[in-house]
Amino acid sequence: MRTKKKRKKQKRKLKIGNIIICLIILTLIILAIAFAITKLTGSKEGTKPSDKIAEIKKNITKDKTQKYELTLAMVGDHLIHNGVYNEASKNAGGNGYDFKPMVSYIKEIVQNYDLAYYNQETILGGAELGLSSYPQFLSPYEAGDAMLDAGFNLVSLASNHTMDRYYSTNGKSIENSINYWGNTSDVLYAGSYTSPEQRDEVKIMEKNHIKYTMLSYTYGTNGIPVPNGKDYLVNVWPTDIDNINDPATDTKYQAYKQKVKEDIDKVRDKVDLLMVAMHWGVEYTHTPTKYQEDMAQFLADNGVDIIIGAHPHVIMPITYIDDTLVYYSLGNFLSGQEISDYYNKMVGLLGSAKITKTVSKGETTLKVESTDNQLIYTYHNGYNYNNYKVVPFSNKDIANYLPNYTEVYNHYKEIVTRLNDTITVKPLS
Repeated sequence: MRTKKKRKKQKRKLKIGNIIICLIILTLIILAIAFAITKLTGSKEGTKPSDKIAEIKKNITKDKTQKYELTLAMVGDHLIHNGVYNEASKNAGGNGYDFKPMVSYIKEIVQNYDLAYYNQETILGGAELGLSSYPQFLSPYEAGDAMLDAGFNLVSLASNHTMDRYYSTNGKSIENSINYWGNTSDVLYAGSYTSPEQRDEVKIMEKNHIKYTMLSYTYGTNGIPVPNGKDYLVNVWPTDIDNINDPATDTKYQAYKQKVKEDIDKVRDKVDLLMVAMHWGVEYTHTPTKYQEDMAQFLADNGVDIIIGAHPHVIMPITYIDDTLVYYSLGNFLSGQEISDYYNKMVGLLGSAKITKTVSKGETTLKVESTDNQLIYTYHNGYNYNNYKVVPFSNKDIANYLPNYTEVYNHYKEIVTRLNDTITVKPLS
């Protein structure tokens, strides 16, 4: 019996000893893991466990490829002739102006995009200053209201009409315009300002984890001089009116490149996506000029991602310069220009682009692709200049507004794709 008791005691001692050894080994393993984690994460003494976990997650995320996408729609010249604002007055029953019915088809499309650009060709000085049409325009605020309601949130203000009515209103036209745009939310405007500080302010916005900004320039102001010391009123990258000179020997044009480069350098490393709106070219021509080609090359060389062209009032081709997407001219959007030359002033382009930002192993790349471009038609009664409506060719209702729409579609599709056969135009419905 005693012998059995001694054996039982010995067994208990062995079990306890084994347990102690296991605990010691386990403790050493835990300490080794903790030490390894500390070394791997570079944590310092006193770092909280939660901080260590967060740092580990950060390192894991850093090695994971992440993609972000942004979609962009673009339309051209918002050129508010008296026929257009008179129609808007009738829509509002004589109490203000209602342009919304004119762009209802476009609103259906734009609502599906993250960003939507247009060129505010005529100055929104407000009815209180007295509305006017060609040759010196002044438009009601409600023209902008309709575009904002449709979903547009990128606006170019630099055009050859920016200085219209400036002197006759003692500067109130531009002041009212900037006050209007300054009071909008989530809208990025560029090209015209009321002070040098406002012009030099870096405006950056963000959507879907993609930071973006836009610059805007015009070739001139129809001979209306910008006051000395007030070049902030409108960004003028000067070319001759007919664009017939050689840009290589145009000293004023070449000198302004330094200003453009400074503007680009100020924002390039702060954003993912840099867009430049250009008011350039020769009116009613479908072929880019030497100035346009030189400007586009300069902008591309300096890291601009998308160039959006306006002013010719007719469509020009879409192309790429290396990785830079170039829309030489989107043509008219809403205007009261007459029917002529195969509807050239009435057929515009609703451009479309997809922007993809990829972050992988600490490096960020950006890809810009032209997608789903659409032809649009600005209908009005050619005799009375009323019943304005912007209609996409992709909508079956186009047949009600333009009987020979198929022929017209094929004509302008060829122009859009003339410089690059990878560019696509949305087919007819």
